[in-house]
Amino acid sequence: MSRPSLRPEPAGQDLTGLAAPPDWTAVFGRPGPLELEIGSGAGGFALEYVRRHPEVNYVAFEWRKKYARETLFRAQARGYGNLRVLEADARFEIPRLFEPGSVAAIHLQFPDPWWKRAHLKRAVVQPDFSQLLFGLLEPGGRFDLRTDVEDRARRMLEILEAAGLVNPLGPLAFHPFDPDEVPSTRERRYLVSGQPVYRARLVKPSSEERR
Repeated sequence: MSRPSLRPEPAGQDLTGLAAPPDWTAVFGRPGPLELEIGSGAGGFALEYVRRHPEVNYVAFEWRKKYARETLFRAQARGYGNLRVLEADARFEIPRLFEPGSVAAIHLQFPDPWWKRAHLKRAVVQPDFSQLLFGLLEPGGRFDLRTDVEDRARRMLEILEAAGLVNPLGPLAFHPFDPDEVPSTRERRYLVSGQPVYRARLVKPSSEERR
């Protein structure tokens, strides 16, 4: 998709800056598994995911206004009532918007690798934030991670597994490509070019499994 122009309608302004989590059933007008995406970019993954999974209530965070608003516009044009887009920094909004144990799945697709050492602190997957995300997931909840940078992938796996998430294939193992998965816009290009993608599908164990 070409770079969109900035559409005038803000995305998710009614949900940013809240002091307490909203009633998500009321926000979506129905109950359903609550899933969130951190850094939805141009919206290719989010839009296709909610099309394939109409039962899911999906919240997509993207700090770049152009992309967030374009994703919202496309969702509205297609009648996808199960997608909410927020033009906001997920690290600041997520702690205010979700109750512990309320999220069925978290998706993180190709986060910025922050190549300069001085900028690494800006990375999404940090120990404290990963502990918070772990707490938001319900028992059995999933964390879907994909990146094209191997060393960043390994570091993120270390942090996420240390936070308590379990890798079904074993510690620090990457998952093979599953043709039934929804690819993001970026991943579709890599599937054509053959460039490697490092995937992990981690799970929050139940309280019995953690004993």
